[in-house]
Amino acid sequence: MKRNCPKKAIHFGAGNIGRGFVACFLHNSGYEVIFAEVNEKTVARLNGQKSYRVIEVGAEGTTESTITNYRAINSRTHEDELVQEIATADLVTCSVGPHILKHIAPVIAKGIDKRSTDLTPVAVIACENAIGATDILADFIKSPENTSPERLADYDMRARFANSAIDRIVPAQDPDAGLDVKLEKFFEWVIDCTPFADHAAPDIKGVKWVTNLQPYIERKLYTVNTGHATAAYYGHVRRKTTVYDALQDREIQDEVRKVLDETAELIIQKHGISRAEQDVYVAKIIRRISNPHLEDSVERVGRAPLRKLGRKERFIGPAAELAERGEDVNALLRAAEMAFRFQRVEGDSESFELAVIMEHNTAEEVVKTVCGLEPKDKLFPAVVDVVKRVQADTHRQ
Repeated sequence: MKRNCPKKAIHFGAGNIGRGFVACFLHNSGYEVIFAEVNEKTVARLNGQKSYRVIEVGAEGTTESTITNYRAINSRTHEDELVQEIATADLVTCSVGPHILKHIAPVIAKGIDKRSTDLTPVAVIACENAIGATDILADFIKSPENTSPERLADYDMRARFANSAIDRIVPAQDPDAGLDVKLEKFFEWVIDCTPFADHAAPDIKGVKWVTNLQPYIERKLYTVNTGHATAAYYGHVRRKTTVYDALQDREIQDEVRKVLDETAELIIQKHGISRAEQDVYVAKIIRRISNPHLEDSVERVGRAPLRKLGRKERFIGPAAELAERGEDVNALLRAAEMAFRFQRVEGDSESFELAVIMEHNTAEEVVKTVCGLEPKDKLFPAVVDVVKRVQADTHRQ
């Protein structure tokens, strides 16, 4: 049974992706959007300002849209209020970063636990740059710490969990922009429809619903994110200011193309996408990350190197699979080396943590700890050589 009232969505995270990407979709689909946010200043601003602008920029010009019908709840200080909202919401989404999912799970679990089975199950969809992010969130929500095991028997009557892939470049914002968000015109939001096989999926205009999400997730992560990060890490090493500046360097642009040639090989072989289709996709991605209207610092794009060097992430993920298939991974290894050199960058705690790990561990231990690889993996010795090279250069400095 559905509620006889306007559609309601809870979105965790009122950052640029939350306001500029997810909330825009939900607003255009007729939802009231309730932002769950821990920053009291942002909560106060959202509650005190009735609208904000989403500004789309590109070579063909600029367009603006206005977002309304939203409010915000401080999830740290007003948890009970948020639990009640989740208990009657149609949709729960988030864009908080993969490492924060475990922190938002308890309050979502409480809201689902209070939900009546007379209502249509709430749809829970994580909008993160990570493979299987909703599955990760669901595991935290359903863990014994957050949900009593006896409540799991009929859990799908209260909640359904769907993985998704999001694709939109949102650069650093003008510090005086307030709630307004500037982003690129291109966007894509793909969601797995299989959890909703026995009832209607959430009504979200502009979403692409698919029965097999993995090709979309991996094509996006291993093309957009791999290419963007490659340009940023090379740009940092070569002292470029922005990703756009980095891609004006022919050698860096050539490295980005070589990396994407390698990841394309995996996508073509693994998912049956034609080479012609992937070539068109790669060319479009290079144009997008080269957009002069979306100038983004190499330090911002490169932040969180520990996560980006992870086993299922943009460098090691495709390189490990390609190595097992006997394919070339030299460009991906060179890009990973640039990521390992992203150390002690002001404003990025992970880059300092990486430096400490590199300093106090053997190369083999670094590869196991940071990249999640084991000696039995074909890629392992090659990444060990990369780490040894970076460690040797660091010691010489």
